[in-house]
Amino acid sequence: MAPVLALLLAACSAGDAPDRSDGGTERGRPPARVAGVPTAPGTHTLKADTGGVAAREYRLRVPPQLAERRWRDGRPAAPLPLLVALHGGAADAGRMERISGFDETADREGVLVAYPEGWLMSWNAGFCCGPAKLAGIDDVGFVTALVRRLVDAGLADPDRVFAAGFSNGGGLAYRLACEAPGTFAAIGVVAAAMAMPRCDPAPTSVLIMHGTRDGSVPYEGGGRIDWNDPRPFPPVSHAVDYWREKNGLPPLGRVFRVDGGPDCRSTGRGRSGTEVALCRIEGDGHAWPTGAHRTLWTFFKDHPRRD
Repeated sequence: MAPVLALLLAACSAGDAPDRSDGGTERGRPPARVAGVPTAPGTHTLKADTGGVAAREYRLRVPPQLAERRWRDGRPAAPLPLLVALHGGAADAGRMERISGFDETADREGVLVAYPEGWLMSWNAGFCCGPAKLAGIDDVGFVTALVRRLVDAGLADPDRVFAAGFSNGGGLAYRLACEAPGTFAAIGVVAAAMAMPRCDPAPTSVLIMHGTRDGSVPYEGGGRIDWNDPRPFPPVSHAVDYWREKNGLPPLGRVFRVDGGPDCRSTGRGRSGTEVALCRIEGDGHAWPTGAHRTLWTFFKDHPRRD
């Protein structure tokens, strides 16, 4: 009997234990995992199966509010908002987690924050950038796969999925809005240009932050899109005007200000509930602005998707 008992114990080890549920109780203890996603507060490293040779990694910040919610049949009765935070080129998910301030947002506001890992520290954002572009990596497929996993698990609210990116990651945020229409209710783009061959978006709210002294992605346009692409970056005004027109919105005529964050101007809401805002940061270079996470989250939470 001892060998059989040992086999049974091994089969029920903590790493392989099935998800537990409270069997439909109104407010019970959450399972340790839901569809393989940990429910304990903190940052966890996970993988997303994109159908390629190897799964892609992402970090997931789980706020304490997830465990505190009512649970029914092994799922939260009300899913949480999801924010996907995309790092810049020559950086990684850990750096984005450190500089963005989104862990604070997660724990304070009750938001799931996913920090995906780029391919060789880069994203295929259209005409940019580096290894991911040259290899034709399907980063849109990767990010939408991780969103789908969290939504299908009942952890993330499909009407409150947002993306925010810095530099190369900001370029990918534009591409996600263009090529995964309806997935993201709003995007936030910091220090990036919109440079891609096509865009077929659904109504999407867009907030853009950019320093006027950005030497890497110039505010007024210029420089070069990539090391092997000498074309200049389009100016910030190109993206602002594009998203205004797609959403049927007027020029930037309203003040949008959040305590502790940069000052911005916005179009106000259109008929579909969408809005476009620009935070022109005088004198800032190619950097993540102080308090950007506060301004971005305030904008996001006011713009859920409307069917």
